[in-house]
Amino acid sequence: MDGGSTSTIRNHRFTLREKMKQAKVFLALMELSEEKSKVQTKFVPIHRTATMVDDRYNITEEENEEVLKAHFTEGLDGPLSTFPKKQKRKLIILRHLVTKFDSNKKYTEKEVNTVIESVYPDFVTLRRYLIEYGFLDRTADGSQYWVKL
Repeated sequence: MDGGSTSTIRNHRFTLREKMKQAKVFLALMELSEEKSKVQTKFVPIHRTATMVDDRYNITEEENEEVLKAHFTEGLDGPLSTFPKKQKRKLIILRHLVTKFDSNKKYTEKEVNTVIESVYPDFVTLRRYLIEYGFLDRTADGSQYWVKL
């Protein structure tokens, strides 16, 4: 039984060596990805009154810090520089904003506006988002507001 010409055998051996190199690289990559997955990513907990939980709520602690630093350039007690357009970033800002309210107190609309306006001039938009995302709630006539968390 003939194994083929010398050049054919050499070509097969070369191909096998290349496949062996690719397999080693693949195994190394798999090991790295498994090690990375062992390090658990810490997520910010979702507030229990969230209205519609989806991928927007998958916020890591690192993401949370980055967004807050980017939008509160003078520090977390300072004003909000810009209100983000992306929903995930909005959630991070709103989560921080709701900490400015006392959870055991009922607020009038004027008091809510004052708290929000100290952070950002467009208090109407932020108030609407706080209610829409389930951070605040209000009576039907809008006379009283409270933290829903």
